[in-house]
Amino acid sequence: MKTVLKNFRIVDEETDAAGSLVIENGTIIKVLNENDLLREGNAAIIIDGSCLATGENLPVLMPAFVDLHAHFRDPGPAAKDAPLPSGTPLPSETPFPSETVESASLSAAAGGFGTVVCMANTKPPTDTIEKITAVKSRADALGLIDLYPVLSLTKNMEGKELSEITRLSPGGGLPLMISEDGKDLADSELFLGAMKEAKRLGIPVSCHCDFGGDENNAVRRAIDLGKKAGCHIHIDHISTKETVETIRQAKKTAGTAGFKLTCEVMPHNLCLTKEDAVKLGEKTWGRVNPPLSSEEDRKALIKALEDGTIDAIATDHAPHSTQDKEGGAPGFSGFETAFSAVYTELFHCDKAHNDKNPETIGLKKLSSLMSASPARLLGLKLGRLLPGFKADLVIIDAEAVWTVEPAAFKSRGKNSPFAGRRLCGKILMTLHSGRVVFG
Repeated sequence: MKTVLKNFRIVDEETDAAGSLVIENGTIIKVLNENDLLREGNAAIIIDGSCLATGENLPVLMPAFVDLHAHFRDPGPAAKDAPLPSGTPLPSETPFPSETVESASLSAAAGGFGTVVCMANTKPPTDTIEKITAVKSRADALGLIDLYPVLSLTKNMEGKELSEITRLSPGGGLPLMISEDGKDLADSELFLGAMKEAKRLGIPVSCHCDFGGDENNAVRRAIDLGKKAGCHIHIDHISTKETVETIRQAKKTAGTAGFKLTCEVMPHNLCLTKEDAVKLGEKTWGRVNPPLSSEEDRKALIKALEDGTIDAIATDHAPHSTQDKEGGAPGFSGFETAFSAVYTELFHCDKAHNDKNPETIGLKKLSSLMSASPARLLGLKLGRLLPGFKADLVIIDAEAVWTVEPAAFKSRGKNSPFAGRRLCGKILMTLHSGRVVFG
């Protein structure tokens, strides 16, 4: 089936120009600039950007986002205040999970994401090949996103014995990453053993880095072990200027003996500080791990985006029920605000900003951080608007200003630190393999 998207601002990490795009059988086959002749021919679907624009400018067409770090909570504990599935006549006291593969996939698509890596710290953890295959099969059946569950490093995430990573074969396609997210392995030899398995498989180890309670020291430890293993170490959700500098310096020696180092930052660490956590409630609605840091730390993170120290922006989507957040569960629902929050902060485009500072980074760089760079990190042919690439796309009204209303989230987790805030950059539509899955 042929689909034509015309009259858009085409943006990826190398392009920012008016043009059109042609899709066939889920793949991009042509990218045309505004001066090229567009032959719509036998297109089954035509999406005209000029009909979607709310302002003077054309809407933005970008590669769908790739999230390296999210929590689907499935399987997981029940939450009594989670909403009932539509049309299901069950008693109100019946418990439901705080998130499911289905609700998280809907939420990801609504946020413009086409590919998501979900963490293993479910209940029970995804520590076997059978478990991660089952989760992926459910997501594949929905067809909303491509989901890649990680395999935990140890059995039942107990830190005592390696999981079924020892049974995996190189080039097997699943998982694309392994992780003990939520905690570091205290046993350094076991941690090193897991890294050696990652080296054998040719996939990264995603490291949470909180061992001993100090992010920077834990990052140094992971880097030292990664160098010994000669593997790819990916540092999760960095949050301080000290960690930024440690990674910046360590990257200068990466590439030797097979060692590779990458890292990610979360939207809330780019946009919020510990003062915001205090206002929200440091032990409840403002609690996240790692905690929100100082303004100095926040600015250091943005600088690290500019100079390439940080490789990707990832959500750490962590949905919780109201009762769990009130009880101190750490984390925020992130899919449906990720792009807009970062876009608003970096581009100073919302009406709430009194200043009109110039863009911190360009839209091409932001596309790279949220699409092309994480796709490359996973070894996927995604994140670019080029012929032959998968047609995972997102259409954005860059001029729209909207108010965050968590009750309207597709996610069951309504725990957003941006609740009530005015953000700009509205996700209008998401296409997965050329099919409209949101909008």
